[in-house]
Amino acid sequence: MSDATATPDAVPAPAGPQPLHGLTLVLLTIAVAFSTFMEILDMTIVNVAVPHIAGSLGVSSNEGTWAISSYALASAVMQPLTGWIAKRFGEVKTFCFSVGLFVVFSMLCGLATSMPMLVVFRLLQGAGSGPMVALSLSLLLASYPKDKQGIALAMWAMTVVVAPIFGPILGGYLTDNFSWPWIFYINVPVGAAAGVITWAILRTRETKTVRAPIDSVGLVLLVVGVGCLQFMLDNGNDHDWFASPLILTLGLVAVVALTFLVIWELTAKYPVVDLSLFSRRNFTVGVTALSLGMLGFFGITVVFPLWLQTTLGYTATWAGLATAPVGILAFLMSPIIGKNIQRLELRAVVTFAFIVFAFTAFWFSTFNSGASFATLVLPRFVMGIGIACFFIPLNQIFLSGLRPDQIAGASGLANFCRTLASSVSTALTVTLWQHRGEAHHASLTEYVNPASPAATSYVGHLQNMGLHGQAQLTVLDQVVNREALTLAVNDVFWCCGILFLALIPILWLAKPPFGNAGGAAGH
Repeated sequence: MSDATATPDAVPAPAGPQPLHGLTLVLLTIAVAFSTFMEILDMTIVNVAVPHIAGSLGVSSNEGTWAISSYALASAVMQPLTGWIAKRFGEVKTFCFSVGLFVVFSMLCGLATSMPMLVVFRLLQGAGSGPMVALSLSLLLASYPKDKQGIALAMWAMTVVVAPIFGPILGGYLTDNFSWPWIFYINVPVGAAAGVITWAILRTRETKTVRAPIDSVGLVLLVVGVGCLQFMLDNGNDHDWFASPLILTLGLVAVVALTFLVIWELTAKYPVVDLSLFSRRNFTVGVTALSLGMLGFFGITVVFPLWLQTTLGYTATWAGLATAPVGILAFLMSPIIGKNIQRLELRAVVTFAFIVFAFTAFWFSTFNSGASFATLVLPRFVMGIGIACFFIPLNQIFLSGLRPDQIAGASGLANFCRTLASSVSTALTVTLWQHRGEAHHASLTEYVNPASPAATSYVGHLQNMGLHGQAQLTVLDQVVNREALTLAVNDVFWCCGILFLALIPILWLAKPPFGNAGGAAGH
């Protein structure tokens, strides 16, 4: 374990396992991709089912959101531990055990008969499945030949990107046509098959293990710090942020615990999280660009369907269908980018992605409340071009030059930063949208007066429809509110566009070559 913290350039790369070929490699890729897909799907599939879950278990919708936040919290705590767990028990065993836990707790979530029971099982499901995403990338890279490594990255990126988009659509369909437990039961056959196939193929290709002592201080600081931070981000908006003593306390505890965690891990002999990876320029630049880019991308993905449902009256299914087209071009482009990754200037490819994201964000910011479904879907479709050009090259950049035994830890740490950025993004964009909505509502109200020709004309129209007094005021307030929230969502999209453009110079701090990311030894 101690050699993992040495200067990577000074250590010769150990000979890795021979690459897999043919049907075996195809089967492994499908199994690993599906298990990863189901794990990430579970982060968003519950979102649309919250009202059904809350009604079925006899709690409020607000309490029902615990089914989402408990999973995210446990998963966020486990992701940075991936590298340490994999070195202790082996990547193959850890991955297959993780898939097994995911399957078992998915079944138990579906069988839950009370909200506390569901929350406990969701916590255990998130904790069990936490290492899956990072290890899936590590196992794929270790099984592919060096020259096909880009394809492995492309397959992995497609599952990571497409899963959260299809979560609400699949969740809505299963909830509407069957019942909410089926959003969990669907994981069982898929996960079980994926786990069995992965174990059958990789059980003889286990990675080297190191019996290092447990860094108990680092572990406690990590659980407390990340747990408090994730809880604060998930619940801050409902409690009016730092006006709430609970949220303020959680924020302070998170800052103190994470500060001490960084200091402790940098000096520990056997760190539970290998922060020395951040001493590598490409890792730091790649993870920073990935996290901040995800902050903007996920912000649009969260606020867009929320605006459609709360302001324009879309159902959950139609909001999902308006959001989903972003996956089409991402799915088609990923293999092309992956196949040619060794030939491309990766910084230029990601720059193109940020320009596409910025262009579509500014395009989104021009919409009004009367926009048709086709108008709303088009920029979402175009945005998909940027996804493949964003995820795949950035993963290649931050993994470049790492030894095979560092991939799991690096991927786990990057995945944690990406997940945390998604949580921060949700908290920031929803809060910004609400605050800007209130500001726009106040300014628009000033124009609703007898001196305004538009206002008096609209009031006359309402009177002709037979609306007077309170009913008239209610309709006026609804119209003002709809326009205020539409202007507010435009502000959020505009801010995301600015963020994408600001990230381009950071990206060019990365230093080529980006060719080596710890793939299999042979060709």
